[in-house]
Amino acid sequence: MTDRLDVVTFGEAMMLLVADRPGPLEHSETFSRRTAGAETNVAIGLSRLGLQVGWASRLGADSMGRYLLAAMAAEGIDCSHVRCDAGQKTGFMFKGKVTDGSDPPVEYHRQGSAASHMGVEDIDQAWMLSARHLHATGVFAAISPSALEVARASMDLMRHAGRTVSFDPNLRPTLWQSAEVMRQTINDLAARADWVLPGMEEGRLLTGQNTAEGIAAFYRKLGAKLVVVKLGAQGAYFDGEGGSGHVDAFPVARVVDTVGAGDGFAAGLVSALLEGCTVVDAVRRAAWVGACAVQVAGDSEGLPTRKQRIAAGL
Repeated sequence: MTDRLDVVTFGEAMMLLVADRPGPLEHSETFSRRTAGAETNVAIGLSRLGLQVGWASRLGADSMGRYLLAAMAAEGIDCSHVRCDAGQKTGFMFKGKVTDGSDPPVEYHRQGSAASHMGVEDIDQAWMLSARHLHATGVFAAISPSALEVARASMDLMRHAGRTVSFDPNLRPTLWQSAEVMRQTINDLAARADWVLPGMEEGRLLTGQNTAEGIAAFYRKLGAKLVVVKLGAQGAYFDGEGGSGHVDAFPVARVVDTVGAGDGFAAGLVSALLEGCTVVDAVRRAAWVGACAVQVAGDSEGLPTRKQRIAAGL
């Protein structure tokens, strides 16, 4: 554990079982074990880029929980605030193999997981305030009412203390009671953030706007200092206190697996902004990390290191 952290995040980690061959999950007999989770993907991405990162969560005191905890610690992440609960279970998921950039089949087994039992009592204020920044997503907020309270309280704590907060809606409609509840809750969380990172389709659903400019303006009016709308192969549009603009995507010869690309984008953006880069350079780095992520199979396998980032001139 470090005395001073750059970024903290709350979130559920799940053990990911990836099929050995394309096709329906029920036809696969062999699976590879990996880690999964929006917030943990970002934490891994930030740590590889050289930042000091802390992750808070709950896991079951089971083999899956032990695997996830060891995997995150091996990435250099401060896991001192991950609680292993013998009375709860670790969530897991199956994912089909894809090699052509299409959406893989996925099957979640996370209901009632240890992470969903997190509450505001899991917030260690001193630990959180040792960090400069909090990254939050709509996934953790969606897994249970108590997790939503953690998301709100942690975002409020950091922002009121003068720290920066980033928020990726990262929509999971099946986790919400209704589309309207999802919209209201996600936009309420976005209003607590400094940097908001919606995807284009997410933005349309959440704001009713049909352009990147309109989506960005919606969140700027809610109080965001910077909004970056992810446009996939078309790059990204940004609107902040210093102006607005568009950054092209990095060309990719072959898209293999897009899962985790948005998390990589967030890691690239947050790392650059915390290092004092301009918004344009930060969005360029974000686009590059996202491009790295889609060129390999897996949620976090393609996330680059600081050495690779420096070699790329980003």
